[in-house]
Amino acid sequence: MADLTEGDRAPDFTLPLDDGSTFQLSAQRGKPVVLYFYPEDDSGGCVDENKEFSERAAAFAELGAKLVGISPDTIESHIKFRRKYGLALPLAADPEHQAIEAFGLWKLKKLYGREFMGLIRTSFIIDAEGRVARIIRATRILGHAQKMLEALEAHVADTAHK
Repeated sequence: MADLTEGDRAPDFTLPLDDGSTFQLSAQRGKPVVLYFYPEDDSGGCVDENKEFSERAAAFAELGAKLVGISPDTIESHIKFRRKYGLALPLAADPEHQAIEAFGLWKLKKLYGREFMGLIRTSFIIDAEGRVARIIRATRILGHAQKMLEALEAHVADTAHK
């Protein structure tokens, strides 16, 4: 899929969550949703990112947003990861890359001169009507969750004035 831009209708998807339920994006209409896509459970940067989002989960909820982390890992991996670090938010499993590819995040990457396909760490704010309100690439892992929270605060303030 082509890269999404702000204002595009967000692609719908349904994925299993590590708490045994399922998450369907279109079922969230009426409230904002924050999706953060990360590459792998229990790896250094992903641990930091998930802990930071978890620490701010209540603040996202206070703004009326549903917060969901998505990676290509399995439900079993998510359950272990969430328990190990005491994460306070649901993690969606996307091993078939259904949502990852729909959001245009499975791309060719380079690391130490080696090329491989992988997930581009990116977060999205989906507005109450199901449109992409913000897209923020995680160029720096530390502080990314706070940047998303501030973007959500600005989005909520903007929509309150309309």
